[in-house]
Amino acid sequence: MQNDRIGCRSEQECIDIQNGKEYECHLFPVCAAAFLEEIKMVVFHTDLDNTIIYSYKHEIGAVKRSVEMYQGREISFITEYTYQLLQQVREKMLVVPTSTRSIEQYRRIDLGVGAFPYALVCNGGILLADGKRDDSWYRASLALIGRSEEELEKALHFLEKDVRRKFELRFIERLFVFTKCREPKQTVDNLREVLDTELVDVFHNGEKVYVVPRDLNKGKAVQRFREYIHADFVIAAGDSEFDIPMLRDADEGLAPYGFAEEYGV
Repeated sequence: MQNDRIGCRSEQECIDIQNGKEYECHLFPVCAAAFLEEIKMVVFHTDLDNTIIYSYKHEIGAVKRSVEMYQGREISFITEYTYQLLQQVREKMLVVPTSTRSIEQYRRIDLGVGAFPYALVCNGGILLADGKRDDSWYRASLALIGRSEEELEKALHFLEKDVRRKFELRFIERLFVFTKCREPKQTVDNLREVLDTELVDVFHNGEKVYVVPRDLNKGKAVQRFREYIHADFVIAAGDSEFDIPMLRDADEGLAPYGFAEEYGV
């Protein structure tokens, strides 16, 4: 059964990505609370899907809350325990949801703890401040990925004609490419053969296929937001390949047990 702990997927301990040491993750509500209280500005960047919320396809137990509706259906949930912890964490630090979700997808989520002052979506390419898009942040993101534009166009051209594609082809906010494919691993391998992987990352999560500029990652977003908000200490939690740069660039990284071995970090 899915564990209630934020950032965990089993009863085993989390891995501290930065220091390689194991510790129990009860999501520092209390984790190092005394230490954190001495720091003026603590920021907690948390991924959403499979880190603190889960699709209806995942078994997380009966004691849970619905956090996302789509076409009249409840499609994502948070455990009651995680919900309670999240409220405590918000009292200790600035929580910044940091997700690959689009603006529209992010706005469907209601965690029930009130609106977050800031959120980073589209893999950190877009900053929402009090729910509104920060245009200067977005312009800076476009400038940041300028050298990858040609490879993104190549990816669009390739996937447009690929018979394995089973979903519409999306160029999310002109920041990265997304679709769904049959035989996703083979599709990714083929894309890597035709694209410059020094400029773009190509990977899949199940049937979902992504082509993302190397300069557009959550780690870069954490660095930029640290400067933007003048953070003294940054914590990050995540569960997937998308989250590796963020976990590395935070002062403390929280990930599921076995994550370091799975991704070789």
